[in-house]
Amino acid sequence: MSDRDQQQAAARRAFESAGAFLRGHFVYTSGRHGADYLEKFRILEEPRATMELAAMIAENFRALAPQLVAGPTTGGIILAYEVARQLGSDAVYAERAERGGRVLRRGFTISPGARVLVVDDVVTTGASVAETRDCIAASGGLVVGIGVLADRTAGRTETDVPFFACFSLDFPSYAPDECPLCEAGVPIAPARGSGKRFAPV
Repeated sequence: MSDRDQQQAAARRAFESAGAFLRGHFVYTSGRHGADYLEKFRILEEPRATMELAAMIAENFRALAPQLVAGPTTGGIILAYEVARQLGSDAVYAERAERGGRVLRRGFTISPGARVLVVDDVVTTGASVAETRDCIAASGGLVVGIGVLADRTAGRTETDVPFFACFSLDFPSYAPDECPLCEAGVPIAPARGSGKRFAPV
């Protein structure tokens, strides 16, 4: 088994042991259906698992000498802090702007030309990462890499900087009228922590 395969296996074990890798019948926020769901906050509530996965990201980018780690709210806050701690750098957090995109608030600043590593929990469409990159660039930083806990696109995320995912996987999804789970009569799972019947993916 290659080092990368071992890394992927370790990351999968971390997700599974934290109860973050769920199987069932879910309706994603896109309206499409699927059998797999990552409950990312289950990983982030496990300090040991978070430290282990953050270490994978930190080691992958250490040679690029990032001076700052940036993450989008909310899941990116914990991850950015822990990756920054392991790299010995500072962290900043990109918050949603009122008119779209992301901004730095709470007195966060970036030195012109600072080398910034962008991190996030789970990449689904890549929108949060793209918004965070734009925010960092607008604030004067230079994004040198992107690291995530899990990439749901199985490597299809396009980027012009080094990209690393602890765990890469492909979640097939289906239009409601083409869903094999519906056809088989599998009940739709309620969203965790709410009374809604939609998984927040």
